[in-house]
Amino acid sequence: MTAVPSVSNSITVRLEVPARGNAVSQITTSVESAGGTVTGLDVTASGMESLRIDVTIAAVSVAHAEEIVEKLRTIEGISIGKVSDRTFLMHLGGKIEMSSKLPIRNRDDLSMIYTPGVARVCMAIAENPEDARRLTIKRNSVAVVTDGSAVLGLGNIGPKAALPVMEGKAALFKRFAGIDAWPLCLDTQDTDEIVAIVKAIAPGFAGINLEDISAPRCFEIEARLREALDIPVFHDDQHGTAIVVLAALMNALEVVGKHIGDVRVVMSGAGAAGTAILRLLMAAGVRHATVADVKGVVHLGRDDLNESLRWIAENTNRSNRTGSLKEAVRGADVFIGVSAPNVLDGEDIAAMAEDAIVFALANPDPEVDPAVARQTAAVVATGRSDFPNQINNVLVFPGVFRGLLDAQSRTVNTEMMLAASRALAATVGAEERNANYIIPSVFHADVAKTVAAAVREAAVAAGTAQVTTGSTGETGSFPHLQD
Repeated sequence: MTAVPSVSNSITVRLEVPARGNAVSQITTSVESAGGTVTGLDVTASGMESLRIDVTIAAVSVAHAEEIVEKLRTIEGISIGKVSDRTFLMHLGGKIEMSSKLPIRNRDDLSMIYTPGVARVCMAIAENPEDARRLTIKRNSVAVVTDGSAVLGLGNIGPKAALPVMEGKAALFKRFAGIDAWPLCLDTQDTDEIVAIVKAIAPGFAGINLEDISAPRCFEIEARLREALDIPVFHDDQHGTAIVVLAALMNALEVVGKHIGDVRVVMSGAGAAGTAILRLLMAAGVRHATVADVKGVVHLGRDDLNESLRWIAENTNRSNRTGSLKEAVRGADVFIGVSAPNVLDGEDIAAMAEDAIVFALANPDPEVDPAVARQTAAVVATGRSDFPNQINNVLVFPGVFRGLLDAQSRTVNTEMMLAASRALAATVGAEERNANYIIPSVFHADVAKTVAAAVREAAVAAGTAQVTTGSTGETGSFPHLQD
């Protein structure tokens, strides 16, 4: 797949150019001839003899950006000043901050926000711990917890290197659902220690979002925390991905006129995301599924099955297929990949069933070139933003947690996740649904609130909610306080 210039690899180059002549056109031509894209050109200072110009350029990679800068150096009469990486500039000093919701203007404010007035609130909570949800930030707070062991596609890069991702996650919680999320990067990869730490910090939060923790440890950590805590624990790499995939599949099946219980699904990837996707698809009605990992199709005859793979082998692959992914995908209605780049080619997709659906979700390079897959598949989705139908967890986790927090739910279960998938799918109306639009944009105005409402209703129906009325799920032992 040919890489294209992206804003994530964009730079701004400060140039001094002659005031007369064709320097500006030379700059543009030079960038484009080097494979870059000029996305902005601003004159920041002007004189009789020279201009200072800031040129913003999208490149394919860091190395490509450096090549473009060197190409600019060859233009006669132009001098290069500062070169800024726009992505790094956005991360300088971090992307989030804590701010007070109330002004502290005078002694009265200080006396009520802090001592001595705050002591009365502390004692009220000591007498009735449930009032912590009403009288503190707990009711709207989520801990974003990682150990840095499986960050994006970067692998085990550790807690400090994971922090930019967790900050970004916290920023998205606030932007799309108004939730105060806090990045907690733990300097341990010991399962027992992680469970103990999260249990210890849980009183200050209304939900736990586990993030970028490697499999199979993530399964045990999540299960133990769900058992131990009275607040929802959600592993976004697993369940967020699964919810979006199911929503997209629901709409894709509508486009091609097939039923979820009839289609044969082949999956590539049996890790955290793959297993969660499989479980949710089966809960939604998928009956014919086959899973492959790096060693081929998962089946009961393999001698390398851990607990997770054994569950897959026992619950899928009814015909007991063996062999490779390429063999398994022949004749399949649906391919879902959460694995590695370029494991399939155009011939493999052409060998699928008529009106095939292909979700190639490995990032940044999918399991099959989307442009090639689109030549024979009816519907194609990826994890990328430069192709139609982007499968992106941002569509889910803000709304899911908004619904959980509003319901003051004690847990998150399969029914809530199914409700989230149905709600997300429904944001794409029948009149607008087509092969290139099976899932909405992350900036769709209705996504977070629609998903939140569905999750809240499912929590109430499941009996896990601590409130059943009101828009923000507030309770407490202070009837004289009005919200």
